[in-house]
Amino acid sequence: MTTAAGDGEVCIVGAGLAGVAVAYRLREEPVDVTILEKSRGVGGRAATRRKHGCRYDHGANYIKDSDGRTDELVRELGTEGLVDIDEPVWTFDASGDIAPGDRQEAHKWSWTDGITQFAKRLLSESDATVKQSTRVDGLYKRDDGWTPSDTDGDSHGSFEGVVLTPPAPQTAELLASTTLAADNPAMSTLKKAIDAVREVPYRTVRTLVLQYPFETDRPYYALVNTDREHPIGWLARESCKEGHVPDGESLLIVQMAPDWSTAHYDDPLDSAADEVAGMVADLLDDDRLAEPGWVDDQGWRYAQPNAGLNDDAVSELRNEGLYVAGDWLVGEGRAHKAFWNGVDVGEAVVDDR
Repeated sequence: MTTAAGDGEVCIVGAGLAGVAVAYRLREEPVDVTILEKSRGVGGRAATRRKHGCRYDHGANYIKDSDGRTDELVRELGTEGLVDIDEPVWTFDASGDIAPGDRQEAHKWSWTDGITQFAKRLLSESDATVKQSTRVDGLYKRDDGWTPSDTDGDSHGSFEGVVLTPPAPQTAELLASTTLAADNPAMSTLKKAIDAVREVPYRTVRTLVLQYPFETDRPYYALVNTDREHPIGWLARESCKEGHVPDGESLLIVQMAPDWSTAHYDDPLDSAADEVAGMVADLLDDDRLAEPGWVDDQGWRYAQPNAGLNDDAVSELRNEGLYVAGDWLVGEGRAHKAFWNGVDVGEAVVDDR
């Protein structure tokens, strides 16, 4: 992607953490950035919802890091409202036996206003224009650059570079809906990339949110199933996050295992919540938990990748000003992994200019 000094436009498809990270990396570059996002929010799975006086992170539960750079970044974005979860993560197995865990996490970050603050604060540092409720369904490469189109039939100008950041299956479909000139030698490269991206495996997760009009006092923040043989994959106490749950109440975030989630993805909320609440009551040995006060849910069809993608499969697309970013490139569905991959891709965009 060659541009004149001080000139250029980049389009980012998706305002998840990878897309936001690209914009953040480009914030000091002489480039205009537009983000096209299909939903009304930002952050992707790092999402927060509000209901009946509660705030809850129903996708990614917190931000962590293993080498400290994310912690440094989080603090640089401002410590007001920052929440560091003190309680540990414990484990349970197929039989429901609960035991202290051995996770060595220096910090588990969220915010009093929810984990979506991560993306919002990053975007506030950039000059990117975010167009929400815009579902991109195609890309066209012309002499004057890339033109994205959306499901409403609108186009969004011409861009010298485009970064695709949705989950791999959705990115594959966008690549399949990409139009190049018939004589463009990159056609074969594009076809290879489509095939490779389609092969990235994903697991589905359905999250159930269970509220109770009483407090639950436990020595842990969350439980994780270690043998992957229980219908519940993860259970977290949202009351461990300051400002999320009113005093005298409890709110449990229950992320179901992939097999259960796939089989019950489209079940009505009431019936799914009844079944899950019964499992929770059994797991925590508390019959009161079988009858939540209110419930909510969120289905994540492409929650987390089970494997990554060899960068060689998509790297040649850079010659056309076309990039991909996301946690599926590193094969680990973690919020900080998605973010730093986006930063790396943003660096590639800068290098190619």
